[in-house]
Amino acid sequence: MDIGKQWRHIIDSVQDGIIIVDEKGCFVAANQTAQWITGYTEEELKGQSCRILNCTGCKIIGKGKGKNWCGLFSQGLIREKKCLITNRQNRTIPIIKSATVLFDDKKEIIGAVETLKDISENINYKNELASIKRMYHIDDGFHGIVGRTPVMQSLYELIESVASQDTPVMILGESGTGKEMVAKALHETGERASKPFVKVNCAALSEHILESELFGHVKGAYTGADSDRVGRFEAAHKGTIFLDEIGDIPLSVQVKLLRVLEEKMIQRVGANKSIQIDVRIITATNKNLEQLIKDGLFREDLFFRINVFPLTCPPLRHRKDDITLIIQHFINFHAEKTGKNILGITPEAMRLMVAYPWPGNIRELRNSIEYAFVLAREKSIGPEHLPEKIISHTSGETGSLKYLASKDTVFNDPTFEDTIKLGLSEKEKLLDALRQTDGNQSRAAKILGVSRITVWKRIKKYGIQLK
Repeated sequence: MDIGKQWRHIIDSVQDGIIIVDEKGCFVAANQTAQWITGYTEEELKGQSCRILNCTGCKIIGKGKGKNWCGLFSQGLIREKKCLITNRQNRTIPIIKSATVLFDDKKEIIGAVETLKDISENINYKNELASIKRMYHIDDGFHGIVGRTPVMQSLYELIESVASQDTPVMILGESGTGKEMVAKALHETGERASKPFVKVNCAALSEHILESELFGHVKGAYTGADSDRVGRFEAAHKGTIFLDEIGDIPLSVQVKLLRVLEEKMIQRVGANKSIQIDVRIITATNKNLEQLIKDGLFREDLFFRINVFPLTCPPLRHRKDDITLIIQHFINFHAEKTGKNILGITPEAMRLMVAYPWPGNIRELRNSIEYAFVLAREKSIGPEHLPEKIISHTSGETGSLKYLASKDTVFNDPTFEDTIKLGLSEKEKLLDALRQTDGNQSRAAKILGVSRITVWKRIKKYGIQLK
């Protein structure tokens, strides 16, 4: 009997999911159960990176293949590990995973085979899920950044790509989009993670104080300088310095900052001696620096020095699918902080929250949940607990709102026409955006919160024919 010819029937008969990946973590095969668990067909999985399942039990290194790709290839074996994966419908599935590495005749790694056991139907499912979430701090997201939409996954990948290098990074985005969280993620993911992370809010300090804060001063440098002071650059030596609101730095300080970046030396205010420093520079702004350059308020040479690798934090209105996840994250946070037994939010209140445009982004959403916690007395946050501006915005836009009692309701209100609908796969979201824009890729990219190139690549990836 030639078992090799029967391998497909064998793996399809197994009750647990079986997936096979190559040495770069790309799917090669998946049995029927694995397809059922993940929601993807085998053809959809083939050639895709295993990252799409967002498995909490995987330690992705992502710097090559084999042992340079993930922790499994170094360990060689994983037995019954509790994990969470995200399926095609963007739902979290609790699983127990086992895995083993595959070698060729030369003992070279050629891939791995993994078994996935869905424990959703277990009688102790809720306890298992809570245990896994505590184990992996799942509510903390990616280094504290909460979000699973494609635009956020792309941001996470860019962070991982540049984190291990000392390339200057500029973080762009509106106020409240989480630029400081991205800066911390860059630091924590990089080679300097064990060294200091020093933040400077450039907008909060006057020109004289800012110079002293950045570079330090010696005793007697100015009135009130009673002793030597170490500046933020010295404090961040071997680590990372994060210059927030870089667009508010005065021109006189910009000149000195440029010199520090070029020479990697600082000079304390009032001193003649230079001190060598070794720091990674991360900057952030919500201003248009190119316009400031035209207005003569920002140096072009400094701009090119700090804008080597720009990252953009998308506004909350461009990632509507993340709102429910972020709301639950802040509910959990405040429930633990206040001791209140508030477990969630009613469908009516959720509808209002999703409809609101959030000009203040994550910061405004967080403050709204904190406001609701002050008023709420029951186990759920209702519309009556939300700030008036959230309720009045939706009422003003749509007239009298009819609340729907199902959390799975697809919003049919006209204000949702230009948002990405909840619970759809990447392909379905793309098709939905293209339908809304009559096939205009630039406008579809704006709706999805990605670049036009990304839209074009996904059209090719899914074989979508545009009329």
